[in-house]
Amino acid sequence: MIASEHIKRTRAGKINIKIGNKVDRVLQWTIGVLGLLTILAFFFFDYRGFELIRAVTETASNLQTMFLQPGLSHFGWGHAAYQVVQTLALALLSTVIGAVIALFLALWSADNLSVKWVAQLIKVFVSFIRAVPTVLWVLIFAIAAGLGSAAAILGMLFHSVAYLVKVFSESFEEVDKGMIEALRATGAGWWQTVTHAVLPQTFTYLLSWTFLRFEINFGVAVAMGAAAGAGGIGFELFMASGFYFDLREVGFITYAILIVAVLLELTSTRLKRRYFPTKVS
Repeated sequence: MIASEHIKRTRAGKINIKIGNKVDRVLQWTIGVLGLLTILAFFFFDYRGFELIRAVTETASNLQTMFLQPGLSHFGWGHAAYQVVQTLALALLSTVIGAVIALFLALWSADNLSVKWVAQLIKVFVSFIRAVPTVLWVLIFAIAAGLGSAAAILGMLFHSVAYLVKVFSESFEEVDKGMIEALRATGAGWWQTVTHAVLPQTFTYLLSWTFLRFEINFGVAVAMGAAAGAGGIGFELFMASGFYFDLREVGFITYAILIVAVLLELTSTRLKRRYFPTKVS
């Protein structure tokens, strides 16, 4: 039976079935009011000096220059490749260090492997860190440690640890309890249980989540190239768009970032096929 159905019997013995509940109605009203406010907002915009045809034409012209005529003006191919590698290095370093730290914290925060109060304390702490966006952590460390690669790595590392602790601990908690109890019954210690039962069963999930975080950190490293003074291809994109206003160079850098993102996605797909083969029933 549908959970949101309400069945009420009348005095005449008939049954009235009402679809939906208060939560559904509140959600519908909220979406309706927000939609209405969005429509009304367009009537209060200041359209003075706005020329729709000219705006569309100039936007199309800029997009054509960026994506159909990409090129380099202020640096060469070698420098562009170096900047892309630098951005990848920032993302890789923060991900690898974060995964190692998160692995041990996740073992202590898993309910089936740690003391309850310790697990809850770690979960609350990483939840607070995770609630703050990565960009804000990078800016905080940029103020505390100064602009540069160190601030970008610390900011991404901080959020990566909190993110990976959550997903790692959830993977550990899904391990077969019978296997853990069997090992403990044979006299196996905590570390032996982890190495012989927990890690072998969750290795593929840990690898998948770590690589996903690496993809996220690459995007953050691009964005933080200019904001935190970390350099890399993100800094060149900022300079080309904000200082030089070189649309052709912006298009080239955008294509370079897109190619790297596609290669990362292809690598992720191959890893999933390698470690998560499709089961044939």
